[in-house]
Amino acid sequence: MIMAHNILIVDDSSVTRAVLKKTIAMAQVPVDQVYQAADGQQALDLLKEHQVDVVLADLNMPGMNGWEMTEKILADETTRDIAIVIISTEASQTRIDELGTQGIKGYIHKPFTPEQVREELCRVLELCPS
Repeated sequence: MIMAHNILIVDDSSVTRAVLKKTIAMAQVPVDQVYQAADGQQALDLLKEHQVDVVLADLNMPGMNGWEMTEKILADETTRDIAIVIISTEASQTRIDELGTQGIKGYIHKPFTPEQVREELCRVLELCPS
């Protein structure tokens, strides 16, 4: 039996959140719930109320950005095991590598394809045959 996962999409663009939600559906990843937040603080509030397996987060958002949100998720013992995948236009390999050392599980560069989203979710959720 394949377990369905809960995913939280964090992006200040409602269009990007909608595209990601549709992309996840197209990618045929087993999903129970998809939650959405427009910034880091909304995401943290949602994480207090809901069990989430993966956070797909933009870095550049008004209010609490993705960097700050990620630090708070990883610093909290109740949320630190949630897989975080950054989806951003940030292209600096140094920055991406830095994220990896801080505990980020994956990175998807915008613009993305359904295949890239599926591959990354499959990898971080350990759904892919090895």
